[in-house]
Amino acid sequence: MGKLTALRVRNAKPGRHGDGSGLYLLVKGSGSKSWLLRVQRDGKRRDIGLGSVAALGLAEAREKAAELRKHALNGRDPIAERDRDRRAIPTFREAAKATHGDLKSGWTPKHAAAFFSSLEEHAFSSLGNRRVDTIDAALIRDMLAPIWTEIPSMARKVRQRVGTVLNYAQSKGWRANEAPLKAVTLGLARQASSSNFAAMPYSEVPNLVADMTSRPQTTGRDALLFLLFTAARSGEVRSARWSHIDLVARNWNRPAELMKNRLAHTITLNRQAVALLLRRFDQASPTADDLIFPARHGEQLSDMTITKVLKNANVPYTVHGFRSSFRDWAAEMMPAIPDPVAEAALSHVVPDKVIAAYKRTSFLALRRELLAAWGTAIAAEIRWPI
Repeated sequence: MGKLTALRVRNAKPGRHGDGSGLYLLVKGSGSKSWLLRVQRDGKRRDIGLGSVAALGLAEAREKAAELRKHALNGRDPIAERDRDRRAIPTFREAAKATHGDLKSGWTPKHAAAFFSSLEEHAFSSLGNRRVDTIDAALIRDMLAPIWTEIPSMARKVRQRVGTVLNYAQSKGWRANEAPLKAVTLGLARQASSSNFAAMPYSEVPNLVADMTSRPQTTGRDALLFLLFTAARSGEVRSARWSHIDLVARNWNRPAELMKNRLAHTITLNRQAVALLLRRFDQASPTADDLIFPARHGEQLSDMTITKVLKNANVPYTVHGFRSSFRDWAAEMMPAIPDPVAEAALSHVVPDKVIAAYKRTSFLALRRELLAAWGTAIAAEIRWPI
């Protein structure tokens, strides 16, 4: 039990007043009051200023003193630990960089890239320069409102990632509270209730391909076409590197770290996909480690780039929905191809016993047949040299 009380602190006269365990109240002749902690470290006495009484009450001073004494006993420098707690509170942008740096080793490269790029695209303009301890539900709500019903899937990801940054900031002592995500959701419009992505009917996909190939070439448009030809996910296309492509075997070998299910997967390349790759290779003369569809300065395209291509073309469907377009086409137009083959083409997990029933070689051969037919169905009139 300390010797001082709140009343004694308030009425203390000039001088040094001990509370016990090395904690002292210092009162100057001017009446100003501050706290001092005396500890022993490496056989030497250290006096550590804790701050003014105005900033630190008696209970807080005792708590801080106990914490620094523990650091000293564990061999840490108590002054360095005190100064660590006094560092400036970072902005949201700085906290996001720190969060990304500390947590990315436990994420896939795809998620690590998406985490920061989504915040950069949607959150930094309104939250980036604000101190992380000042961000409340109203600010997060205002940041999310423009995309909440327009691109709901991305809005939910941004909300979760902002929450990760704020919770990380709390763990670092930069803010007092966890992220107020429940309050944020209550302040936003109800999103359309749908568990599926809006998918273009497969009969309309050839018109989209014809429209895309009639327009001036851009990286975003090429990425969309490659996605259509391969029925791949947007992130897989944006992460694709030339080292993943085997043009001799006509395969796209995707490493496990890029896949949603964390399993390596091969997509067979139809002639439309190969033609697009050859054209890009001839134009860029890339190295093996280069991205196939890089952004302007060589970094990965943002997830909104391909979406913007569709939006500019007034296409009211989602990018991910084209996988459903392919799956519906396979079911209705290729009845001779077993369903598990189409599932495998989409990199959905297929039980080993199913693969064994068709033998692995014929399973890949059937997938090649399926994707070749898909390429012809949606791009029969393409004018490239294929």
